Amino acid sequence: MKGLPPAVLLSGEPLSLDRVVAVVSHPGAGAVVTFVGAVRDTNAGHAVTRLEYEAYPSLATAEMGRILAEITAELPGVRVAVHHRTGSLDVGDAAVVCAASAPHREEAFDACRRVIDRVKARVPIWKREHGPDGPYWVGWEDARCEPGHEHAPGHEHDHAHRS
Repeated sequence: MKGLPPAVLLSGEPLSLDRVVAVVSHPGAGAVVTFVGAVRDTNAGHAVTRLEYEAYPSLATAEMGRILAEITAELPGVRVAVHHRTGSLDVGDAAVVCAASAPHREEAFDACRRVIDRVKARVPIWKREHGPDGPYWVGWEDARCEPGHEHAPGHEHDHAHRS
């Protein structure tokens, strides 16, 4: 299929829901389910003005590819795709778009949820939030801290909320 977008994409350019849907669409797909993760204006009670995403590109795309392969093996007949942004994003921008297709809606919904859940849990993409109190890395934990001890000042409430 000439001109078909890749199933896995890590890009500094704005994402297109139409492009990710095109990857999974086919005549046997009775259901196409999508997910768009957008930058919101608050997180954990803090105002957010913009986000920065950084990634280790070769590892991130390889892991996203493994995730898609796992899901297609687990759910025969599904097609899945995920595109993720890097760089600076404004409130309202799409940070990640996922699509899944299947002959029936139940499998398509299940596959799409598996894609985004696994991407958030496993892909080496890091998020830095900017707001009135300055920038901070989400999910950052000071490596100098031992388990059960306090974190560096100002990071006590940063938990792993990637993407």
